[in-house]
Amino acid sequence: MNFDLPADTEAMCAALTAFARRDLGGTGTFVPEDFRRRWQLAGKQGILGATVPEEHGGSGLGAVSAVALMEALGIGTADTGFGFSVAAHLFACLMPIVEFGTPDQKLLWLPRLSSGELIAAHAITETEAGSDIFAMRTIAELRGDSYVLNGSKAFITNAPIADVFIVQAVTEPGGGFFGLTSFIIEAGTPGLHAGPAYDKVGLRGSPTGELHLDDVHVPPEHVLGGRGAGAAVFSGSMKWERTCLFGVYLGAMRRVLDSTIEFAGERVQFGAPIGEFQAVSHRIVDMMLGMESARLLLFKAAAELARGGNNEVWSALAKIAVSEAAVQLGLDAIGVRGGLGITDGAAETLLRDALPSRIFSGTNEIQKNNIARTLGFGRRPARRR
Repeated sequence: MNFDLPADTEAMCAALTAFARRDLGGTGTFVPEDFRRRWQLAGKQGILGATVPEEHGGSGLGAVSAVALMEALGIGTADTGFGFSVAAHLFACLMPIVEFGTPDQKLLWLPRLSSGELIAAHAITETEAGSDIFAMRTIAELRGDSYVLNGSKAFITNAPIADVFIVQAVTEPGGGFFGLTSFIIEAGTPGLHAGPAYDKVGLRGSPTGELHLDDVHVPPEHVLGGRGAGAAVFSGSMKWERTCLFGVYLGAMRRVLDSTIEFAGERVQFGAPIGEFQAVSHRIVDMMLGMESARLLLFKAAAELARGGNNEVWSALAKIAVSEAAVQLGLDAIGVRGGLGITDGAAETLLRDALPSRIFSGTNEIQKNNIARTLGFGRRPARRR
């Protein structure tokens, strides 16, 4: 096993970190004009289409390089919310079009989505259908020569500012896995309305909101993957998102760990830097242990995805490991700083940004259920002793 990234990937990541520090900082809150300005800069830098094939305007990177790139982005920008929006756009929206889109759909959407001209959002979640996607109530009925969609979506990343939506809807009630269909819908389509950005505990730089559909007409050529392929499209997007998106959190953890080490070396109490006290130094070692362990799992998941294997278990394990490590590292970074940790700064920001990571892309509890199924639990009735 070679744990070193190729030299060209290392150079690409170093350049991205420097670029993000210089141009993608932001204020940590969502300001529409500034968000789109930084978005277009990210597009010119090639971030938004990193894993999109070159013939469609992307860079053609594999999953391992994509995780490394997202890690570099997380190190470079303190606005983890912006990095989260970038990753959700790329992995939950562009990659489904890459894998399920028709040639015409790829030609129409991918170059502009990769360049930063357009912003995408994948509308899956509803208030009554989060982890249970088959409980969704948004309906798509074929009427004449178009589908008509009605329903509402919630907690949709990039919804308040998106130009293009991938919307999941029920086309066969009670049809289970084959009862859902994905649609590509442009903002401004009559009957399609995005709500304002939520006021969230974390990831405040990422605009998240609701999407309402009231008799939205969509032509058949905007069906993604064919009728009944919605669950497959969703699974494909999660395959990429649960693996590569969490690279942003690796970078954020690295950035905060480095600043915590620096703080512990400079902060003097009782005549010595606090890093000299075992209680502090051991806590910092635990921070490093959690981060590096999670990093290994995430790159393992990326390697499985890159070779075309079934990475469901590895992506689930990595998602749990990264999210839990990020929350704990945020708590420990605050603990090392003491009172300064609960004022505005890197430590408390990381903790707020890390809390949602336990929930999105499938809650950690759902990930454990998925892993348990692969171990044979929940499939067979219990045998009588």
